[in-house]
Amino acid sequence: MAALSAAGAGLLAGPATAAPTGEPSARPAVTTGQPRPATKPAQAPVVPATPAATETPAKVGTSATCGGQLPLGKVVKCASISDATKQTWRITSTVDQDTLYIGLLEVSGDGVGAEVKGPDGTHACYVSSYLTDCVLGAAGTYTVTVGLDYGTGKGAYSLSAESMRTPSTCANLPESFFSFASTGRSGTLPAGLAARCFTFKQPAGSVLHLADPGGAEDIQGAILNAQFQPVCTVRYVTECTLEGSGPYRLFLREAYGSKAAYTLKMPRLSRAVGCPALPLTAFGNPGAAVGTGTVPPYEGIGCQALRVTTPGPLLVRMEQNANQYLNWQVYDEAGRVVCAEWDSSRSCAAPTAGNYTFVAQNWNWEPVTYRMAVARLDQSEGCAASSGLGWAQPTLTVHQTSAVQTNCQPFHGEAGERVMVYRTPDRYNDISSWLVDEQGGVVCADTTEGEDGCVLPSTGTFRVVSYLSRWNSEDTDLTYRMQVRSLSDATGCPTVTPGAYNAAPAGPLGAVRCRVLDLPAAGTYRVKAVGEDNYRQYANVYDSTGHRVCTDEWCQIPAAGRYTLVLSGGAPDSVIGEDLRYHLAVLPWLPSDCRPASDTGWQDAPVRGQLANPAQFDCLQLSSPSGALITELLPGDATGAGSPDVTVIDSTGAFMCDSSWALRQYHCELTGQAPYFAVLNSRDGASDGPYSLAFARTDGPPACPTLPAGATGATVTTGADRFGVCFSIPADARAATESFTWKRTDGTGDARLSVFDSEGRRYCGPTGYAVERTISCSLPDGPVTVILEADGVDAAYQLTHRDASNPGA
Repeated sequence: MAALSAAGAGLLAGPATAAPTGEPSARPAVTTGQPRPATKPAQAPVVPATPAATETPAKVGTSATCGGQLPLGKVVKCASISDATKQTWRITSTVDQDTLYIGLLEVSGDGVGAEVKGPDGTHACYVSSYLTDCVLGAAGTYTVTVGLDYGTGKGAYSLSAESMRTPSTCANLPESFFSFASTGRSGTLPAGLAARCFTFKQPAGSVLHLADPGGAEDIQGAILNAQFQPVCTVRYVTECTLEGSGPYRLFLREAYGSKAAYTLKMPRLSRAVGCPALPLTAFGNPGAAVGTGTVPPYEGIGCQALRVTTPGPLLVRMEQNANQYLNWQVYDEAGRVVCAEWDSSRSCAAPTAGNYTFVAQNWNWEPVTYRMAVARLDQSEGCAASSGLGWAQPTLTVHQTSAVQTNCQPFHGEAGERVMVYRTPDRYNDISSWLVDEQGGVVCADTTEGEDGCVLPSTGTFRVVSYLSRWNSEDTDLTYRMQVRSLSDATGCPTVTPGAYNAAPAGPLGAVRCRVLDLPAAGTYRVKAVGEDNYRQYANVYDSTGHRVCTDEWCQIPAAGRYTLVLSGGAPDSVIGEDLRYHLAVLPWLPSDCRPASDTGWQDAPVRGQLANPAQFDCLQLSSPSGALITELLPGDATGAGSPDVTVIDSTGAFMCDSSWALRQYHCELTGQAPYFAVLNSRDGASDGPYSLAFARTDGPPACPTLPAGATGATVTTGADRFGVCFSIPADARAATESFTWKRTDGTGDARLSVFDSEGRRYCGPTGYAVERTISCSLPDGPVTVILEADGVDAAYQLTHRDASNPGA
């Protein structure tokens, strides 16, 4: 079948030629087209629709009788061939330009090969010990001369041949074979058989679904039309469009000549028959309009017949347990795919009225039972009552009472309005939702980066299509909550105006997730929503068109006006109900009326305040100049509101540092434009209450008192009014590596220590808090500053330093 190979069907065969008998020959593997999986799952046995093909016993000859006339469609076996012996077989071809499918199979011993010659003795082809396609010339008697590959040794072989144009026999595949209800045609290919022929009639252009005929075996074949041109390959799961006129022939063979069981299945996708009818369903519970079936394992298929009376978009719903193993497509009557699972999860276009076929293919190694339903997206039957888009209306509760139910929530919208749909299940589940217009067309299929919601393209009625994916066998009624809201010119939201620093904002206003911010001027605002548990509630801010302006907490407003803040505004899977109450801080980013705070907090009274509300922000104006380095002093036992978040900004609002790292664990360099401000706010989850803190400039001036060297050092008292202690050590009064010791001599609590170099940069520490501890610190040249921070309780500490390299000094 060399001609067939050249045309594309020869991928079924092995090498077209072999080395001449008696000469060495390569033993290449069978050419098999595209790669095949290394292993294939076992398939359930298939009950044939027609009797299994009968296996013809092979004829066995001795070395003396091997040769003679070779009948087509039979397998002959020669028990012995040795050394330079040649065994010649004759095949009669009754038509010109025939192709022989030849199977020469090594049974045992040394390898064999053969040469085929024409009636005039001219060479036709070489045959290796694989399946070979041999193109003949004129009709007549051809000889097949078999010999050992190397002309020495001993072996046994089988030989078989079949004609492409005048096959010995062809089993007919009737019309019923092409029904989806057919169980197919099963049989067994004997070992060594060159090919088995099947014939069938179907209209040209018919589209067939071809299953893998071999199961765990490498069975393959080619479909030829009446002009003997290759049409399709039968091997893997694929689709075949019949080209050219019929009748068509299928030649089936096992790639390596092994004995193998097969099952042929070729249901017709065009004008499909044998699929159970599935009526289209309304929204809501589909009732009896549910398609069911069990799809055979690995590459098996199942189907449903659909009837569409008018063109329009459909929604195919399949329960998730089955959908994770099944891939589906919908075909029209011509066998064309009109939609597929991966690109049509929200809408499947039925472009014309007529019959369609839903086909599900199983990639699981076990049978999969499914339930599915198909709804029209351009209908309103089964939809809930229409809802408004205001924020004050109650949250919707949606019920789902079927695994394949689709719900519909209509609403009226205006062209250009930006609509957001929030939804969340009442117990763990996966939920899907999207918008369609009155014709069922999907609105906002693509989202714009940096924007939330869907801009309506026109004025009219729109629908939220939604469903839950997960459904267990015991489920009867699952619920989820939904809010359909307008981000444009929002209604039903309480109004908030900017507040002031060092004062609590207004208490919770209304039980809705939105606020209208009435802002008097353009600029940057500090916007933060905090629940009554003092945990931040993330929010987005939108302008009157629903365009996202900012996310909290730094919000740059382009112009004076009214803006809408929405908690979790861009998160569709977040429904915030009427039970959430929260505080909202709306402040100019740059603080004003701030209390002064010195940078010698180790000698001055600390700054005290009260954070009486979760969203309250206090501010302090620092006394340090530009270029100074500072650190925050805080009682070691401070908790809750007593240990607030502190952020330092310059007079332009630019960030300098905060207490999460530099201000408490390193050092803060004031590089911006003076004056500088410290903005205080409670940490997440902290209770309301008082705070006490201070600041110390670490690069001087003024210099802290000198810490004497030696065992006596200095004794200091600490307490609620003095929890930071500062000492300096001149450059000529210390070693390169110093040992520092602090020890509590009276009272309670503990302390930590930090050492700063001459430029004010923290060089050692901060250490952990301890009642008594000694540390060693290698220092650069110049004077150093030592700061001890203690708990805010009465205590006395002895602090000493000495040369670490000379402990006795």
